Amino acid sequence: MHAMNKAKNIISICAICLALSACGGYEKLLNSNDYEGKYQAAMRYYNDNSWSKAIQLFENLTLHYRGKEHAEDIAWYYAESLFKEKDYITASYQYQRFARQFPYSERTEKAAWLSAYCKYIDSPDYSLDQKRTKEAIEEMESFAERWPRSVYIPELNRCLDDMRAKLIKKDYEIAYNYYFTEEYNAAYESFKRFLNYYPEADEREEAMYYQLDAGYRYAIGSREDKQKERLQQVLNDFENFSSSFAGSKRLSAAQNIYSKARAALTNLETQKKD
Repeated sequence: MHAMNKAKNIISICAICLALSACGGYEKLLNSNDYEGKYQAAMRYYNDNSWSKAIQLFENLTLHYRGKEHAEDIAWYYAESLFKEKDYITASYQYQRFARQFPYSERTEKAAWLSAYCKYIDSPDYSLDQKRTKEAIEEMESFAERWPRSVYIPELNRCLDDMRAKLIKKDYEIAYNYYFTEEYNAAYESFKRFLNYYPEADEREEAMYYQLDAGYRYAIGSREDKQKERLQQVLNDFENFSSSFAGSKRLSAAQNIYSKARAALTNLETQKKD
């Protein structure tokens, strides 16, 4: 059986060589009007793992076979070849295009999943811009809404968790960098958004503490007519922190911030009476 399979593979390779030789080579075939010959060669190249050559032929065939025989196979294997060549951006587009053009195909669900998965693979490190990550999350969530019982849902959830962790790390770092560079208003607002968006984040305790401290530092550096309102917000933030993390190692430091904010408020009220 092994010898027979090996013989078939040799025959297949020879067939490709003969076909291309008859046409004067790959380039001549690519530029010819022998569309059936191109299709057969493209499929042989695909099956022989020569995806870069298959890509050129499938791309060349796309317009000619639109709405005709082989159109679905050409669109599918074009996307598959791009995926196997690790051109994930173009592959995602072609999978998405396949799903639109062939909504009733048995391959449509897989194409929609792979379109989103390609975006996930192309998602950059958390330290870089996360636009592609957000696009991947949005597409995966749309997929889950359309195919809630899909076999791809477990893998999809794993990918979503991974990308969400990346966004959490990115947004926390942005907020902390504002704090570190003493841009306390920007830090306060960034930590506030972080806490609203990521209620499950492991960094939540740290974020609440730095928000509290940034709020206090921003308040005491504010114009006098703004200080009372902002200091009162510090007291409110302390109550949230102490009730959420009663056993925090930062509780003592947070209480110190609270005491200073309370003293500053008392001082403002005394000055107003005088």
